[in-house]
Amino acid sequence: MCHMSGAPTDVHAAATEVLGGLDPLLQEEFALRVERYGSTLHDGLVALFGAEAADELSVDLIRRAAIGYRDRAPELRRLDRMRLLTPNWLQQPTMIGYACYTERFAGDLRGVASKLDYLGELGVSYLHLMPLLRPRDGDNDGGYAVADYRSVRPDLGTIDDVRDLATALRERGMSLVMDLVLNHVAREHEWARKAQAGDPAYRDYFYIYPDRETPDAYERSLPEIFPDFAPGSFTWDEQAQGWVWTTFNSWQWDVNWSNPAVLGEYVDIILFLANLGVEVLRLDAIAFTWKRMGTDCQNQPEVHALTSVLRALARMAAPALVFKAEAIVGPRDLIQYLGIGPYVGQVSDLAYHNSLMVQGWSMIAAGDAELARLALRALPRTPSSGTWITYVRCHDDIGWAIDDRDAAALGLNGFWHRRFLADWYAGQVPESWGRGLVFQFNEATGDKRTSGTAAALAGLGAARDDHEREKALARIFLLNALAYGWGGIPVIWSGDELGMPNDPQWAQEAGHEGDNRWAHRPRLDWDVAAQRSDLRTDAGKIFQGLVHLGRVRAGLPQLHASAESLVFGEHVDRGLLATLRTHPSGSMLAIYNVTEDWRPFPGMEFESIGFRNPVNALGNDHAVAIGEDGFIWLPPFAAWWVVDR
Repeated sequence: MCHMSGAPTDVHAAATEVLGGLDPLLQEEFALRVERYGSTLHDGLVALFGAEAADELSVDLIRRAAIGYRDRAPELRRLDRMRLLTPNWLQQPTMIGYACYTERFAGDLRGVASKLDYLGELGVSYLHLMPLLRPRDGDNDGGYAVADYRSVRPDLGTIDDVRDLATALRERGMSLVMDLVLNHVAREHEWARKAQAGDPAYRDYFYIYPDRETPDAYERSLPEIFPDFAPGSFTWDEQAQGWVWTTFNSWQWDVNWSNPAVLGEYVDIILFLANLGVEVLRLDAIAFTWKRMGTDCQNQPEVHALTSVLRALARMAAPALVFKAEAIVGPRDLIQYLGIGPYVGQVSDLAYHNSLMVQGWSMIAAGDAELARLALRALPRTPSSGTWITYVRCHDDIGWAIDDRDAAALGLNGFWHRRFLADWYAGQVPESWGRGLVFQFNEATGDKRTSGTAAALAGLGAARDDHEREKALARIFLLNALAYGWGGIPVIWSGDELGMPNDPQWAQEAGHEGDNRWAHRPRLDWDVAAQRSDLRTDAGKIFQGLVHLGRVRAGLPQLHASAESLVFGEHVDRGLLATLRTHPSGSMLAIYNVTEDWRPFPGMEFESIGFRNPVNALGNDHAVAIGEDGFIWLPPFAAWWVVDR
């Protein structure tokens, strides 16, 4: 069944024992997948646990994969085959995402199912529901402190409701996306409770130390994630009688991935969720999963070996399932989560393009694209199989990930540019139109982050007249055009499609008062949503603008994600960001004016690209004319996708 170097011969026996009752063709199907991905599994296990342990673990994990395959519903096995026939399904320009909290979008899971027509109007094919799995009671980091991976928050519904929603989505060509928290569990999770009770097997599921010696040694190189309300990375637990590693909050216990038993537990969880019909798993806090003394314990090489193991097992049991890495890391670390070097095509299928989001907001605040051009040009090329998640903002705060080296190359100070952006979007600069909130100001390091809806940050709430309102709407369209036009899957954060403002009551809900990120997680106002076709309203203009972007995007094969967006032009006006995508169907030049002024683009560049009849696809294929001065002049905050007809 499996020709893995050094693998035990009883891999075949382990799978046969599980699958013996299945049709021989189904058994052969599984065997072929093990044959294909078995060496990836074994190599990853060797990197994590050594060659001797890898042989034994391969048998156990393939047996777990066989159980998941055996229990998979026939319609999901059919989906697996469809995905294997169209391995680039995530890369199609028809892919558009939407992300929301279930209760804030539609009350519960059945409510979401009743709103699929609304999502269909936006062209959504990918629905990310923020944490659904049952968290601890009380403060739970927005659901990321999971107490049970196999049940749903009672106020949202049941596991059967998840399965029913996944089925309804699949019938409409939409995929269900869910979060899987990998780095930690809630203090109330069964594993943690058994560890607190003294069970040695479960104490080894975590990092628990009797005194401060080891924690202090780690702390010397660990950053604080939430310095305001969760300083340090270790918490004394009276019941466990030890210092527990808690990267994020005192009630979120980091799990010990160097323990193979933990790996086995998560393989079972992943296959359980896949068999509900979940098609994409967002691997939360994946960058933190492997610990190494003397480092910041982020982005360690083992993280990618670990993901390759999980991915190989998913491909054996449920190849329709794909992984999305939630890795909000520095720009040069980001590309690793799409797979580079020996891990090309073996880790996550999707990764968040955090750098693009940050640079978009930076450009319109500064009115200058030079820093974005430098930073985006410096990113390593993506593997052809990897796909970006692009977005204007997400559920989280914006951490201003401006690289000091990029800033210095332009004579800027990285620290002060980050401070400028945080102050600008908090409305603390006199001429600013931003109306966000400062999140987690660290006085020791000077780090400031930002909360706020897209409308609040882009100036819609600050507009004093129609002229300022139109400029804010243009900024919103520009940023969305950048996300839709980069390639990958653009994801809309719930409420931004209607221009919803910050929630003024964000601190009134229990557990939210210390976390102003809830300001940009408002409940969707369905009365405002009723205006989405009325172009006399802000909501209608923004919503229909997104509909337009989606329709144009779907008709441009140049936006297939396998083509790469490359920053174009060495001498382009610094108020413009131009990106070129080359595809067998032709090229696409996207030009974004990030300023409030008209800006010139040299028409002679069209000849070098090969354009004979250039048109602006976003402008209803209006011909792009070169003026007598040899330039094309773009209006303020213009977004053009130029193609050759």
